[in-house]
Amino acid sequence: MYQIERAIFDIRRGLPVVIDMDDKRLLVQALEGIDSVTALAELSGSRPSLLLTRHRLAAMGVSLDAEAAKLTLPRHIDTAGLNALATAEQAGQHLLSGLAPASVGEQGALALMRRALLIPAALCAEIAPNAAQELEERIQKGELLAIDADLAGDCLNGSLGMLKRVSEARIPLEDAPESRFVLFREPDGLREHVAVVIGDIDAMQGAVPLRLHSACLTGDLFGSLRCDCGEQLRNAVGDIQKMGGGVLLYLAQEGRGIGLANKLRAYTLQDGGLDTVDADQVLGFGDDERQYGVAVDMLNALGVDKVQLLTNNPLKIEALVSGGIEVVSRQALYGSVTDQNHRYLSAKANRAGHMLDEVLSVPR
Repeated sequence: MYQIERAIFDIRRGLPVVIDMDDKRLLVQALEGIDSVTALAELSGSRPSLLLTRHRLAAMGVSLDAEAAKLTLPRHIDTAGLNALATAEQAGQHLLSGLAPASVGEQGALALMRRALLIPAALCAEIAPNAAQELEERIQKGELLAIDADLAGDCLNGSLGMLKRVSEARIPLEDAPESRFVLFREPDGLREHVAVVIGDIDAMQGAVPLRLHSACLTGDLFGSLRCDCGEQLRNAVGDIQKMGGGVLLYLAQEGRGIGLANKLRAYTLQDGGLDTVDADQVLGFGDDERQYGVAVDMLNALGVDKVQLLTNNPLKIEALVSGGIEVVSRQALYGSVTDQNHRYLSAKANRAGHMLDEVLSVPR
């Protein structure tokens, strides 16, 4: 885990990272926050390419069988032009003739960007023979990090089974006075998740009521009208209390896993007319970037293996079942449909398969 932690730290600081493949070495750097297009070329001794996900390319009208591709860049392109290629709604289609499927190492580079909660786009250059010795010396001195391509590619799995139970305390809630918060931390230190245990689940017979709730700062804390997340959160606590107790897993997966910074970028695109799915795609993300292995690990730590799930999302059911959790039944969980969130909820139903027909069919 040390290499992944260090790689994420360096990438978020804007530093390049070396990715080792069997036959070559790549020098990669996050596109987000990059100051110079030429710096990576000078350091690697070769001309960089731009790595983009298939989702970003689909938003630009290019269908790709591979998960990602590398784009040969024009010799004279500035940072504004690079950022437009990676995030603008209408940009650069005429530059896409130099596309090639990304290698394992290049796909690993994009996985690191996503794990670091950055825009999933990166500059990548093969390290030329005339630059190899200097870069190796910098690696040996600890100035640069080298990471194996397979290790980089696996970083999105979140080190299943390595979640650490850190601390807990009794936290009386307005709708559930007998509640306990149990905090879990992922091994890379980036994400902390909370299990809200309502009542005495050890004394419960049969399936434990469960809600998987992804953190939403704007909705949960500030009451944003763009979504129904805050209302769903509070309704879930009340429902679980009425059902005699259970568990709410509050997962650090803001914006369906893309992070707060990217969620705000997506909101700006939505203000221009895109729905939530298309806005995420323009930024290079899929419909849902969340990983639920961490939820399975939390349930295992709590001794819960059979649940009654409060959800409208079929992917959550599939994820728990594939992780060995028995989902005995499902209960719908709705918030209010308003003028501000109707388009968002409709996109979740029509584009992502969320089971919202009942609430969307009610006249407003």
